[in-house]
Amino acid sequence: MHKSILTISLGAALAVAGLAAPVLAADTPEDTSLSSGGDAASGQRIFNRCKACHNLTAEASHRMGPNLNGLFGRHAGASEGYKYSKALQEADFVWTEEKVDHWLTKPQAFLPGNKMVFAGLKKEQDRKDLLAYLRQATAE
Repeated sequence: MHKSILTISLGAALAVAGLAAPVLAADTPEDTSLSSGGDAASGQRIFNRCKACHNLTAEASHRMGPNLNGLFGRHAGASEGYKYSKALQEADFVWTEEKVDHWLTKPQAFLPGNKMVFAGLKKEQDRKDLLAYLRQATAE
C-alpha cells in the first residue's frame, strides 16, 4: 500500500516538474494472454528471421535493431545505447504482449516512421508462437 502512495506522489511530483515517471516492473501487469496460446519451440524457429537484427540476452550488444532482453514492461524506445527512430523516441507506451503483437503484425502501420524494415507476420498463430518464445528468451 505504501508503494502505491509513493508511486502516485512521485508521479505527481515528476509531472509538475515536467518529467515522465519511470515504469517499474512491479507496476506493469503480467500480460501473457497471447503467449499462453503459443508454442515457444515454433516461436524460436520464427525468430530465426529476426536474429540478424536482434539479440535476446543481457550480455549481447545491439545489432541493426535493439537488443530485446527485458522487452516486456520496458518503455518503447528506451533500450540504453540504441539509436531509435524519432517515432520510437517519442512513443509513449510500454511494451506489452498486445503492443508487440500489433507491432509484429505490421510495424509501419503500428508506428509510422519507425526504421524497422520487417514487413510483419500475417498469421496470428505465428505471432503467438513468437511471443511465447520472446517471453521465455527475454526474461531478465
